[in-house]
Amino acid sequence: MAEDSFREEIAELVTAAVSGKLDKNKISALIETPQQEFGDYAFPCFALAKAFKKSPYQIASELADKIKPTESITKVEAKGPYVNFFADTGKIAAATIARIMDEKNNYGSGKNKNKKVVIEYPSPNTNKPLHLGHVRNMLLGQSLSRILSFSGCKVFQVNLNNDRGIHICKAMLAYKLFGRNKNPEKKPDHFVGDFYVLYGKKAAENPELEIRVQEMLQGWEKGDKETIRLWKKINSWALEGFKETYKTFGIEFDRVYNESGHYLEGKKIVLEAYKKGLLKKDDKGNILAELKKYGMPDKVLLRADGTSIYITQDINLAKLKYNDFRMDKSIYVVGSEQVLHFRQLFKILQLLKIYGGELYHLAHGMVYLPEGKMKSREGKVVDADNLVEEMISIADKEIKKRYKNLSRAEIKKRSMQIGIGSIRFFVLKYDPLKDFVFNPEESISFEGETGPYVQYAHARICSVLEKHGGKVSGNADFNLLKEKEERFLIRLLSQFPATAEAAANNYKPLLIARYLLDLSQAFNNFYHQYPILKADEETKKARLLLIAAVKQVLKNGLNLLAIEAPERM
Repeated sequence: MAEDSFREEIAELVTAAVSGKLDKNKISALIETPQQEFGDYAFPCFALAKAFKKSPYQIASELADKIKPTESITKVEAKGPYVNFFADTGKIAAATIARIMDEKNNYGSGKNKNKKVVIEYPSPNTNKPLHLGHVRNMLLGQSLSRILSFSGCKVFQVNLNNDRGIHICKAMLAYKLFGRNKNPEKKPDHFVGDFYVLYGKKAAENPELEIRVQEMLQGWEKGDKETIRLWKKINSWALEGFKETYKTFGIEFDRVYNESGHYLEGKKIVLEAYKKGLLKKDDKGNILAELKKYGMPDKVLLRADGTSIYITQDINLAKLKYNDFRMDKSIYVVGSEQVLHFRQLFKILQLLKIYGGELYHLAHGMVYLPEGKMKSREGKVVDADNLVEEMISIADKEIKKRYKNLSRAEIKKRSMQIGIGSIRFFVLKYDPLKDFVFNPEESISFEGETGPYVQYAHARICSVLEKHGGKVSGNADFNLLKEKEERFLIRLLSQFPATAEAAANNYKPLLIARYLLDLSQAFNNFYHQYPILKADEETKKARLLLIAAVKQVLKNGLNLLAIEAPERM
């Protein structure tokens, strides 16, 4: 009997006991008991107080007397205002473990929802390398794509290169004035980023550069040949570097859009909307959307000099994406500092009657370093590439300390798995909206709330199974799994499908991360207290199947976070 069947049976029992005075769907919303001695699930009686004109405590007591145990439910008792239900652990274990071993990598996945979702990330500017803030964006987008796909959605991952505009021209102008026509002598996006930082320094000394960079932008939009040639050179270097970084993180896109390729269509849409009277001009000649009556500031969509801004192309991009994918939902993974921008964009699309599916801004908070906030213009950033290199280096040293005779190739493999896995897990364990401080040493620890802690639990199970001989029997007496640590593991295993679905519904990979930490800790508590290979033969069979199921679910959960599950650490 799996967890969902257990819930269904309780709902039917309670429905019958209350004689239809509460909808069955509400009864199905059981809560998990906080402690095992209170049973497995509890039904709160507060919603019945008005109908029965009794206190929830009295109702719970009466229902507990009325509902009798079944083959699957061994005991029913009242605890305060709750009716607690105790499951037959052997039946739950047999059904859950059998399902896991049968479905393997698909355990926890949802049925086809016939729903298309487009997820746009990380949408970088092509004037500097991807940094730690982009890493959070990328990992959220990549993990959410996997979680939604696992839940049964058809997911398309797209990227937008913000490859035009004033910020791009700043790097271009600095290269033109101070680059001496050099080619990159380092990773090309880092080379471009150096000139973006240089512009900031030079402009502080010579404010006249602000005028020149505006002139360069106007020249770009008018198609000035020299400016376009320079732009193509700088842009190609940035994109070449991005491609390498995406490969490191295992990210591939179904489609990549370039702002330069569609911003003109955005301008046309704005101009046509203005002619129709849907937009207005301000006293400076800028075309804007009047949004104050919707509780937002008015938004300029086209400057008086004819140049466009980010939101100009965003309007057309929404239309392009819908034409390409006909999606039901469009998710934008963008930092929380852009919350107003997307509120304005979504309202403007509605006013202009441009349909792009259901629109959702998955906002995320800032990532700080122990020493404070990153500042791209001043070069005070942690580049994604340097971060990966540092984490792999830390992992390399830790592995060499633990193992003296590993080959160089094996050390490199494990360092990659642990180093990149530690970044992913540390970033994804936080609520997307929460700001946090990234601490490299803390993130790669084998203890605490880290990726390596979860990976090590998986590797430890692999080691036990290897010592046993690899394969485990499909039949066992699961009634022998009667210790509270074993029961808790079974309970957690049965909850993985619901956890994966909740992560998909709420767009929160952190639910998977928290679940994996709980499962890893529960396994370690069990592992340190009870023998597995030295247990009696029948208990050993049951425990081997139990940990094999834990191993599979750890692997499935880590995969949703795009983290490898090493067999050896």
